[in-house]
Amino acid sequence: MANHYPNDKLKIFSLTANEPLAKEVAEQVGLPLGKCSVKRFSDGEIQINIEESIRGCEVFVIQSTSNPVNDNLMELLIMLDALMRASARTINVVMPYYGYARQDRKASSREPITAKLVANLLEKAGADRVIAVDLHAPQIQGFFDIPIDHLVAEPILTEYFQSQGLVGDDLVIVSPDHGGVTRARKMADRMKAPIAIIDKRRPRPNVAEVMNIVGNVEGKTAILIDDIIDTAGTITIAASALIESGAKEVYACCSHPVLSGPAIERINNSKIKELVITNSIELPESKLSPKIKQLSIAPLLASAIIRVFEKKSVSTLFD
Repeated sequence: MANHYPNDKLKIFSLTANEPLAKEVAEQVGLPLGKCSVKRFSDGEIQINIEESIRGCEVFVIQSTSNPVNDNLMELLIMLDALMRASARTINVVMPYYGYARQDRKASSREPITAKLVANLLEKAGADRVIAVDLHAPQIQGFFDIPIDHLVAEPILTEYFQSQGLVGDDLVIVSPDHGGVTRARKMADRMKAPIAIIDKRRPRPNVAEVMNIVGNVEGKTAILIDDIIDTAGTITIAASALIESGAKEVYACCSHPVLSGPAIERINNSKIKELVITNSIELPESKLSPKIKQLSIAPLLASAIIRVFEKKSVSTLFD
């Protein structure tokens, strides 16, 4: 694709975590992806080579730290070091999915705060700015001493449901836990619908138990909204609880389809009519399902990149 963006000082690079999304973002901006190679030594060490001059350029690197999390994170850190040593003017990290974000506080004694550790690593490696989508906890923004633009995918998800005719009094937006109430409230406000909350407890990681449902779901179409769906235990148990409490049908949506372990099998066998996700994490063919609908966040990321490069306000994209 020809370079249509009217400034050759803007460069967009992709590493290996989500190349299809990066290509889509670059096309939206009107640029070819920058040339770089990611190779492995026989013992697994990562070797990165930037194959064009980036001296004095404003560089954006697109990389989700999804599975394999450690490899993708290390790729990103090595790329940042390469860009810094190649005299990039500014280095902007675009992280559609920010891994290690679920350990964002000390919930019990002698636990790490990995979300802060990753922030430190990115800064130390040379990042000047981070653009992230739906961080697991908003306070992660405070872990950075560099600018961070925190984009949200909820308007994209909401627009899809509205296009499917899901509006009005027969609808209820459901948060699968107390921590996601703000997210559910934003969608509910856009769709002019009430909210409900699943009261759950988590006896151990990736295991959830529904205690009860706060709010009226009887006879309504329920939309469950979460930021991350990992093993799909929480979301499928919540869907069953909603149906048992009288919900007519249940849809679910999330920003980050981690979908590990038994997730796809659980979703296929669940009461969920459709799971709507974004492409912040690339979905391999083995995880495709007739129940899953994937929406693109490329236009959102492309707009953010252009606005940052042109020194324009990014705040309109937060809503």
